[in-house]
Amino acid sequence: MRLVIALAAGLAGTVHAQAVSCKATAGEKNLRGAALASFMKKCQANATKACKVTAAGNKLSGAAKTSFTTRCVRDKVGR
Repeated sequence: MRLVIALAAGLAGTVHAQAVSCKATAGEKNLRGAALASFMKKCQANATKACKVTAAGNKLSGAAKTSFTTRCVRDKVGR
C-alpha cells in the first residue's frame, strides 16, 4: 500500500513539473523580440488545442466549455 502511495505522489510531482507555463519557458530560454512573439503564438495555439481536447473529454459545452477553455489557456500561457 505504501508503494502505491509513493508512486502516486511521484507521478503527481512529475505532472506538476511538466505544467510549466509558456511565459516561464520563454524566460528560461531568454527569448526576445520576434523569437519571443513566435514562440508565444505557437505555444498559445498548442495550449488552445490541448484545452479544447480536455473540455471535449470532460463533455463540457456552452458557457462551461468557454469558461474552462479560457481559464485553461490562461494558466498554460501564464498571463
